[in-house]
Amino acid sequence: MATKGRILIVDDEANARSALSEILHEEGYTTETAADGFKALGKLDDFAPDVVLTDLKMPGLDGLSFMEKARAASPQTVFVVMTAFGTISSAVSAMKNGAENYLTKPLDYEALRAVVDRAMEKARLLQETRRLRDRLRDRNAFRHVITGDPKMAAILELVSQVGPSKASVLITGESGTGKELIAEALCAASPRAGKPFVRLHCAALAESLLESELFGHEKGAFTGAISRREGRFKQADGGTLFLDEIGEIPLSTQVKMLRVLQDRTFERVGGNETQKTDVRVIAATHRDLKAEIKAGTFREDLYYRLNVVTIELPPLRERKGDVLPLATFFLGRYANENGKHVEGFSEQARTVLMSYDWPGNVRELENVIERAVVLSDAREIAVRNLPASMVPERERQGPPPVPGSTIAELEKYAILKTLEECGGSTSKAAMVLGISTRKIQYKLHEYGEPIPDGTGTERAALEERDDGT
Repeated sequence: MATKGRILIVDDEANARSALSEILHEEGYTTETAADGFKALGKLDDFAPDVVLTDLKMPGLDGLSFMEKARAASPQTVFVVMTAFGTISSAVSAMKNGAENYLTKPLDYEALRAVVDRAMEKARLLQETRRLRDRLRDRNAFRHVITGDPKMAAILELVSQVGPSKASVLITGESGTGKELIAEALCAASPRAGKPFVRLHCAALAESLLESELFGHEKGAFTGAISRREGRFKQADGGTLFLDEIGEIPLSTQVKMLRVLQDRTFERVGGNETQKTDVRVIAATHRDLKAEIKAGTFREDLYYRLNVVTIELPPLRERKGDVLPLATFFLGRYANENGKHVEGFSEQARTVLMSYDWPGNVRELENVIERAVVLSDAREIAVRNLPASMVPERERQGPPPVPGSTIAELEKYAILKTLEECGGSTSKAAMVLGISTRKIQYKLHEYGEPIPDGTGTERAALEERDDGT
């Protein structure tokens, strides 16, 4: 029968070790035991536990010191500490130093089962994140494109076919879907990979400046033109020119653009000397260019010159297989940039990420993960680190407390449920819970919940109690 996971039990009391091993073995776990922290360190490599269940008070190497050394040697292992009821403060210290949860002695069977099951689920999430990162290192030939979705895999296959050609490519899709990355992948797959890859965002420039950027200008062509300047078509000679938001180019510039695509020739602004260029053009837009043609704002002949091959990028909501790979990639990037030891996502956070529609696509996802990393104070991103606007109400409140719930989880559930029963009144909830209104508002801010405006008696109660704890 397949094991539910591997658990290392560390306790200096032989009877306690044996009893725990027998109980957990009956639950379907594979167990190993150690009489102290030093012996446990020696079993980490060979046994490779998913979860370590360790006593805090042990001779030689105590539980806290053992956990510190073991975490350095096995960062993917999840730790649960055991302590006598009178030394719960030591367990809290252990949790601050990376323990997932704690149990008080004598152990309660239901609490043990709940805590161990939760710790094992956390271990699986950490292992899955690590496997995902390992796969991302060898994800595909286009190493800067991250995907785990069949739709994007098909697009990358198309890129590998179209890349080596000279054909112009039009990339369409909503803003933030990764059009520039696909343009880079096309360039990387072409014989021009070692030549210039020049970008221009067409919507960012006025018409007069756009022509100068595209074709260059002669000295004195306009006010401020103090010398000759080469444009992007010349800069990209022999390579690739990526024109982002091509649908924003005015009609007068479209005529000149068409000539370059047809004849590979152009003149600088203010000049009459014909310039030649060998450029592959890749264009991108979030607009419906066929609708623009009907509206008379985009030339049909230019459209067909650009649109030799079309690559349409689906929005992130239609390629949910990309959400977790991308989130994991951004997590690693911003954890490194911010010096944070954040290694993955809680199960609830993963559910929120997968169920959200991502109207801002990959760009929004990146922003959300960067924010979550900055706000995180744990080894994994929790729901509280995500914007409240993307978290369903049931996820914000969390599940009802069960044996093994942390103090923070119990507190959050009590505050949110009491507020709900009090119709959102922070002063009434504070009276019921025996804490200050100010503390409730602080906790709501911590949870990412909206804080009701105090008016009338609500405001008076807040002013009377704002120095309480």
